[in-house]
Amino acid sequence: MKALVYHGPGKKSLDECPKPEIIDPTDAIVKVTKTTICGTDLHILKGDVATCKPGRILGHEGVGIIEKVGSSVSAFKTGDRVLISCISACGKCAFCRKQMYSHCTTGGWILGNSIDGTQAEFVRIPYADTSLYPIPDGADEEALVMLSDILPTGFECGVLNGKVQPGNTIAIVGSGPIGLAALLTAQFYSPAEIIMIDLDDNRLVVAKRFGATKTVNSKDGKASEEVMTLTGGRGVDTAIEAVGVPATFELCQKIIGAGGTIANIGVHGTKVDLHLESLWDRNLTITTRLVDTVSTPMLLNVVQSKRLDATQLITHHFKLTEILNAYETFGHAATTDALKVIIET
Repeated sequence: MKALVYHGPGKKSLDECPKPEIIDPTDAIVKVTKTTICGTDLHILKGDVATCKPGRILGHEGVGIIEKVGSSVSAFKTGDRVLISCISACGKCAFCRKQMYSHCTTGGWILGNSIDGTQAEFVRIPYADTSLYPIPDGADEEALVMLSDILPTGFECGVLNGKVQPGNTIAIVGSGPIGLAALLTAQFYSPAEIIMIDLDDNRLVVAKRFGATKTVNSKDGKASEEVMTLTGGRGVDTAIEAVGVPATFELCQKIIGAGGTIANIGVHGTKVDLHLESLWDRNLTITTRLVDTVSTPMLLNVVQSKRLDATQLITHHFKLTEILNAYETFGHAATTDALKVIIET
């Protein structure tokens, strides 16, 4: 089968690889029909994710059709159309019983990280009963690809951890796909103001279309001053970091108001300074999280009911044979205007 393989920092190729087989009785083999690229894949390619070793097939998102199931799989059968969760959960360990599926002792974020992932024609899914979701009849499969990772991540790590409440003022630093997913799902809680911050004017235009009340271009280095002006000097109730670089986390520290919450979503590969010398007396909460996908069933219902249009996050389409071009397009979003790309196998 064809698959996108990571060969070390800065190196990837579309290779011919062995088709996966059932290893454990809880496994399923899924024929991938649609997948995508995540910002985390770019972090892997930069060498930021030490657990992902050269030779790994990348990707942790997608939809497909079950080709084969292990003897212990009871919820799915051959031919079922399924949504693949980015998190694999055994459902039995201490962390899974606390719904912290991201820290499952034998699962968690393993697809495209410590085991082969979804940017391939076929993928092995461990713990299929608790790591796959049936696709409803008539569902838009491209929309559902956004439910593998991006929407639950923006919602759980940003909105829920950020304690967004009605009437709040929130700022989302980073208007890429994850920041926009946080923007879309933050509106469930009717914040009074949603300020989107980014270097890219095109993405800020998109953010306005998606529901941002105000936008700030941070290119001139004065974003914190502008946010403080917009909030009458109070700062924001929630600052969501959705990039994963030191400058954006530091910006969150500058714009958070007293009693507020900084919710980190970004994948950080380098040291970030925590300025306790200016924050120690601010009654702040700082949260970190890897998505647990506990919200996926709820988000699936919301998308199915058309209360949230997940397809608006999709800007480009490619075939699997064009995946190297897809990476170029996604990785140079400032010039290509890319958000999420759909890759068909």
